[in-house]
Amino acid sequence: PRRVPRQVKTILVKESKPHIQELSIKTTIISRYAFTAVYCAMLNRHSAASEGVFQFQIPAGAYVSNFTMIIGGRVYQSEVMPKEKRVKQDNGKAKNKDAGAASPEPEVEVFRMAASIPGRNRAVFLLTYEQLLQRRLGRYEHVTSLRPLQLVSRLSLDVTIADHSPITDLQVLPLRSERSTNTPPITTVIKNEKNVYKITFGPNIVQQAKITTNGILGDFVIRYDVQRDMGIGDIQVLNGHFVHYFAPKDLPVVPKNVVFVIDTSASMVGTKIRQTKDALFTILRDLRPGDRFNLVSFSNKIKVWQPNRLVPVTPLNVRDAKKFIYMLVPTGGTNIDDAIQTGSSLLRDYLSSPDTSPNSVSLIIFLTDGRPTVGVTQSISILGNTRSAVQEKFCIFTIGLGNDVDYRLLERMALENCGMMRRIHEEADASAMLKGFYDEIGTPLLSDIRINYTEDSVQYVTQHLFTNYFNGSEIVIAGKLTNNSAESLHVQVTASNSDRSIVLETDVPLRHRQLETEKHGLGDALGSIAGDFVERVWGFLSVKDRLRSRLRSQTSKEREDHIQQATNLSLTYHFLTPLTNLVVEKPEVLADGTMALAPTIPPSAGEAVSTANELVKQWQPSDSLQEINVLFLAGKVERRPAKKSITVSKTSADGDPHFVVEFPLSKLTVCFNINGEPGHILGLVSDHKYSGVTVNGKLIGAPAPPGSHKQQRTYFSTITIVVDQPRRAYIEVTPKKVILDGRDRMVLPCHSTVAVDSGALSVSIVGKSNVTVTVGGNIVFVILLHQYKNPAPYQRDHLGFYIADSKGLSHNCHGLLGQFLYEEVGLAELPAQADTKPSSILKVKDRSVPVVQKSRRIYSGTQSVDCWFARNNAAKLIDGQYEDYLMSHMFDTGDWPHGTNRV
Repeated sequence: PRRVPRQVKTILVKESKPHIQELSIKTTIISRYAFTAVYCAMLNRHSAASEGVFQFQIPAGAYVSNFTMIIGGRVYQSEVMPKEKRVKQDNGKAKNKDAGAASPEPEVEVFRMAASIPGRNRAVFLLTYEQLLQRRLGRYEHVTSLRPLQLVSRLSLDVTIADHSPITDLQVLPLRSERSTNTPPITTVIKNEKNVYKITFGPNIVQQAKITTNGILGDFVIRYDVQRDMGIGDIQVLNGHFVHYFAPKDLPVVPKNVVFVIDTSASMVGTKIRQTKDALFTILRDLRPGDRFNLVSFSNKIKVWQPNRLVPVTPLNVRDAKKFIYMLVPTGGTNIDDAIQTGSSLLRDYLSSPDTSPNSVSLIIFLTDGRPTVGVTQSISILGNTRSAVQEKFCIFTIGLGNDVDYRLLERMALENCGMMRRIHEEADASAMLKGFYDEIGTPLLSDIRINYTEDSVQYVTQHLFTNYFNGSEIVIAGKLTNNSAESLHVQVTASNSDRSIVLETDVPLRHRQLETEKHGLGDALGSIAGDFVERVWGFLSVKDRLRSRLRSQTSKEREDHIQQATNLSLTYHFLTPLTNLVVEKPEVLADGTMALAPTIPPSAGEAVSTANELVKQWQPSDSLQEINVLFLAGKVERRPAKKSITVSKTSADGDPHFVVEFPLSKLTVCFNINGEPGHILGLVSDHKYSGVTVNGKLIGAPAPPGSHKQQRTYFSTITIVVDQPRRAYIEVTPKKVILDGRDRMVLPCHSTVAVDSGALSVSIVGKSNVTVTVGGNIVFVILLHQYKNPAPYQRDHLGFYIADSKGLSHNCHGLLGQFLYEEVGLAELPAQADTKPSSILKVKDRSVPVVQKSRRIYSGTQSVDCWFARNNAAKLIDGQYEDYLMSHMFDTGDWPHGTNRV
């Protein structure tokens, strides 16, 4: 073993949280179905109990199949249970009914568990998940996240790939991370024996430190493909189930008729529209001579490049199309319904004309970065209109760009019209991802594919009708055999390609194929996993199928049937899906540092639910979450209803931001605006030296509404409250979530109602309404959540900050709001001069501030307050200048005057 350098030892000594002694990740991929087991051992080196946080990114398309903890010698085993149905009604509508399940999956989700580890003791976390690798652009890609967030004593990654077809083109890519994309995965070893590849990666602690000292190594990516024979595809049979992989090659390309429908609303301004244009320029170059195309741009208005027709791909037409794209200028709202209707009309008219190629593939590629704000804005109406316009004659492929998109609408639009949806995150390289998505669907080889099996030999077959097959992809079907003694299975594939219909038929000898699936030494190489992988593929695909079918359901009974089937399958295969919860017992450390006896989970789901508050916290996958938390809270947690109305002080910073200061002793209210820049961090309350409290707010920009005299508006996107006494803790609030780092680090969603007491800090959330933060019992802040369902381009989710109780803040408190808490002010009126009207002056300390009377709306517009308004960024009203209140970062507790941040 290598000597650990002094610098690495120093990093380890400074680490206050439990140290990860070992992180071992083992993945077995058998015929493209991946089983991953994660083993993480943590040591608490301190004498007192300490919180250990196990965190691991899993691919969003995967299903967690088990989670176990071993702490203090006791085993805590997870159970998968069905979700309770939500029956609460609000104005006749179900609240959050199956929220999350119907929305698309992000690229990754973070499984997170926090648990208390006794002093001088160890905890082991075991996580397993499963996924079916999808073939894209002619290859499978398997990604393992290596982000332990600290240097690890023993880190190992082992990936075993076994397939019945010869494995080809295997690549191990450079580590992929936010920092760098070209770090070679050092210490990687690749071995191949009898078509079983073993890839190992195990950097020691010194090699990890050379890559990064914070433990974020990146993604370990393996790409490969398998050799294929022409014909009906690869069918594997095992223990009463079969799986059929169909990916024909060397077929002529089918001509396509494509309409690009592109969002050019105001929110596309800047990087989004530039990257979209770059991608479209490249895509136009890749269109083939036999293709037909057109372009539609939409905002408030719809613009069609070539009205009433689709044009052939010629150098002149491509050049003119590029000119049209180049001239697109973002402006206005988002009229999704009219855009889809226009694109559909173009395709329908072309398909009914005599010019149409009989076997061509027709599709709309629809890109937006927002929600419908103009025209028809109800999702259900848009989906109905879309179905009527498409008439099952072509497919819609949707792309959501950024974080403000209605992904549920886009996914349903694609699913109901034989397409796919892809989401592109705000910080991603949109141009490359758009081009990559087009490459996936840009080369159709077959259309109207139907795959049938002997009727009396199979049951419960997963999706077997497919509108299109694109080059480089793969169709996977699984089924259950009803007659295990049958000699053969008849398989028929019918499809159309560019110039004719295709029929492929064969009889699969079942016994021979079962033996073939069992051989090649896979049983020895993979152990017990090889015994039931085909059934697991069937279970995995069946759950995915039922969830998709639920989205396409037209009646509530149909929907309920699909939900029930998907739930039953999830429970059978112990899959954590959008319809199930993962329930884990709560470890408890006693006062003497030992573990309490582990309670047992009751045998029935009903009993489990009734004792859930006592025993468990539940982890649920969600539609838009990038982080999913399983938390065992040391603090007291209650779920209780709370009233939305709040009565607090008028002293606040809300809206654009508009500041209101109440002076009870002077019986006056003063107001002012701060015209900052997006990204500026403002010091609102600064009492770090005395009560230990600091409050900072970060500004986000938004375009001004039409007719406004301003160029842009700014709002608070994040507010942090830092407490340094009796020990350091903080709360970070955004419109979507609250991060509380006190005794435990918790991430609480803002759409739920929950109260948490964590020592010096306590937080109470009223779902989608407000967050109340209490510090030490005599300092209370209320943060209003301003969220928009269908925001206009000039609307941004933001926060309002109100001081409800300031008794615990010292007389030396400062900040844009804090400096006025103990001040008295006076009002004087200057007499009218010959050429002027009487004017009012506010006396603050030794300063005279000209003011005028105004009215402000506060508490989300529910109340009006009359106030004396100070102009020019509160010049003379506040100590110093606006720039003196700029903080260097969200947790900056710098004392007034904040000279280091003067601009």
